[in-house]
Amino acid sequence: MKAVNFPKSAVPFSLAISLFSAALCSFAQTDPGPRGGPAGAGGTFPVLDNTNSTTNAADLAFFAAVLQRFQEVDSVSGTIESGSGLGPTFNGNSCSMCHAQPALGGSSPGLSSPQNPVPNPQVALATLHGANNTPPSFITAHGPVREARFIHINPSNPGAGLDGGVHSLYTIAGRSDAEGCTLQQTNFAQQLAQNNVSLRIPTPLFGLGLVENTPDATLEANLAGTAAQRAALGIGGTFNTSGNDGTITRFGWKAQNKSLIIFASEAYNVEQGVSNENFPNERFPSGTPQSVVASCTFNATPEDATNIFDPTTGVTTGSASDMSSDVVNFAATARLLAPPAPTTASASELNGQAMFSKVGCNLCHSTTLTTAASIFPALSNMPFHPYSDFALHHMGANLADGINQGAAGPDQFRTAPLWGVGQRLFFLHDGRTSDLLQAIEAHSGSTHCTTIAQSEVCGSEANMVIEKFNSLPASMRQDILNFLRSL
Repeated sequence: MKAVNFPKSAVPFSLAISLFSAALCSFAQTDPGPRGGPAGAGGTFPVLDNTNSTTNAADLAFFAAVLQRFQEVDSVSGTIESGSGLGPTFNGNSCSMCHAQPALGGSSPGLSSPQNPVPNPQVALATLHGANNTPPSFITAHGPVREARFIHINPSNPGAGLDGGVHSLYTIAGRSDAEGCTLQQTNFAQQLAQNNVSLRIPTPLFGLGLVENTPDATLEANLAGTAAQRAALGIGGTFNTSGNDGTITRFGWKAQNKSLIIFASEAYNVEQGVSNENFPNERFPSGTPQSVVASCTFNATPEDATNIFDPTTGVTTGSASDMSSDVVNFAATARLLAPPAPTTASASELNGQAMFSKVGCNLCHSTTLTTAASIFPALSNMPFHPYSDFALHHMGANLADGINQGAAGPDQFRTAPLWGVGQRLFFLHDGRTSDLLQAIEAHSGSTHCTTIAQSEVCGSEANMVIEKFNSLPASMRQDILNFLRSL
């Protein structure tokens, strides 16, 4: 159809008003974008032991050692890079590959980083050392690091049951250190065409030692303390718990992991394919023929284990970090990383902080919690500010990922901690947006019920809060965005 160009004097009045209104809306408030300057995170607590300078020096040396191990790059058998155990399937080859923004321990790196702009490393990883993988369509140079889960075992037959597990992006087939491996890459295009893929991005690790050391009773009291206010705004909240001991689990997008050692061990096995003392078996796709398993198995298991003795000399040597397994080092890294440092100072940011609570964001994004006693004095009885209640909330069909984990249903997520959000590049569990305002608006959802992954989903608990946010003057909404980017 031929376009019609109105002369300036002939633009219909109603169209002019609509265009003017649209312009006002588009410029009403804007995400300031990831905060520049030095990374506000990535180091440890200045004094881990404030009672003994010698002990503190040892603690700081231990942190330096575990952080070094965190950056280890894995190859299949340690013949190319220093680490070993990669594959047979994998999403990455190093913890630091995924947890990099704005510093080691953070979330996904990206080209828009003011601190370290780099393309998504998963693109180059597809063919590293001769591997014959093709990046799926959801892995792009400008996008975030991602993992993929499948919702249904067989999307053509929903009655076959739910899947929910991670399906690794790549295999080691074709790599120069995996000669003879014939394991084929998963057909993600087919699964995407059947709407069966649920994506997730890495969660930051900063301050997690404080989270781990927060008593269940503190979390429960914090949630109970806002029960009436939350009920008035249609907000629920419940905790995911361990099926073994009934205690609160708190790590991962759905708070599915109990501790940092379990969190690290699962990630090492699922993301890098390294078997370890907590997840001791190699991960092959279900139904992989034994002949293919044999062709792609190169190491004894578990590939990562406690270094009881030097295999060359037979003598036990080394520091605590040297003798510990990789996963113990990884968990210690997360445990000892200090929380992000906010920069809230301007009048706009301070007003945004007040408005954040006024509209009710703080009813899920709790501002302050306190730890129990810790073997590290710096983490002991410490008030901290994660902006999370670590509880599960129904977020509705707009954010539902169709994945069940523990008590968390297909539209339930742990309240994402907001500390450090000022320097993050991608938002929401799947990294669908880099715009903080869009991420806020995505929290609202239709109140109509629908069935997702065999469960009924009926709207977002955040709806009334988002309505209150949207009812604020544009300048106040901008203040909230400025405040969030100061965290």
